[in-house]
Amino acid sequence: MVPPGDVQRAANAITWFHSIDLGDGVVTTGASGPQLADDLFPPDGGQERPRHRRVGRVLLVPARTERGLRVVALDHYAWGVDIAARGAYWTECAAAGTLPDQSRDLTDFWRPELPGRRGFDFAAGVLGSAVEPVLADFATADLSELGTFDVVLYLGVLYHMKEPLTCLERLRSVMDEVAVIETQAVHLQHMEDESILQFYAGGELNHDYGNWYVPTLTGLHALCRAAGFSSVTTVQGPPSPPVPEPEPLRTRIGRRVGRIDRRDHLSASSTFYRAVVHAHV
Repeated sequence: MVPPGDVQRAANAITWFHSIDLGDGVVTTGASGPQLADDLFPPDGGQERPRHRRVGRVLLVPARTERGLRVVALDHYAWGVDIAARGAYWTECAAAGTLPDQSRDLTDFWRPELPGRRGFDFAAGVLGSAVEPVLADFATADLSELGTFDVVLYLGVLYHMKEPLTCLERLRSVMDEVAVIETQAVHLQHMEDESILQFYAGGELNHDYGNWYVPTLTGLHALCRAAGFSSVTTVQGPPSPPVPEPEPLRTRIGRRVGRIDRRDHLSASSTFYRAVVHAHV
């Protein structure tokens, strides 16, 4: 048995995005901690699953390593793209006020040795995972070769997709029961029930040129229903709104005498958050 100290030192030699608990006190030194609580995932696979049945087929997009499940983990971007080189190019584009040529991700910045998969392979080995890695782009791969799955975890992907509805249709095509969809979302004050997709072309959202569409919760539900899911359940919605400050006396008086339109006082302020829904077949 490898001492935990040796495992930790080996883990520290790898660049991680997430901090992952590998057991025995070993935690990867990622830039981000766990973002999803365990209770955000469907128990025993799906809402409709009889409790005596077990999950047998799980698809992870993008790839993660999970203990105790037979999984297929599909990824390509995080595994093969030289993120540092691409980031330097994006910085040059931002300074020049131009949009990057994103086709370079799979040419100039693609590394066939898959440097981004080091952490995945290491974690899979430490956890003794039976994960089956598949190097493919979910948006373009022949999904018929993958088969279908009881549960699909589609985590942190949707807002990176140029064609979000098409990708959700592809997601639906490989499902037998339920998909856990986690995405960047936006809450627009006073527009809570509007089905909206905000579009970003120039890296305005988190300085990331790979962020394209950010839905409202209603918009996310609408996308899922349009993609062919029979029902969608919100598991994590927008945070509770702050308590509004009382209007100044001058504003209240002005409205009473008709000099101030209420719409002038209401603003559609944006709050970004991580939405989670369960989409059922």
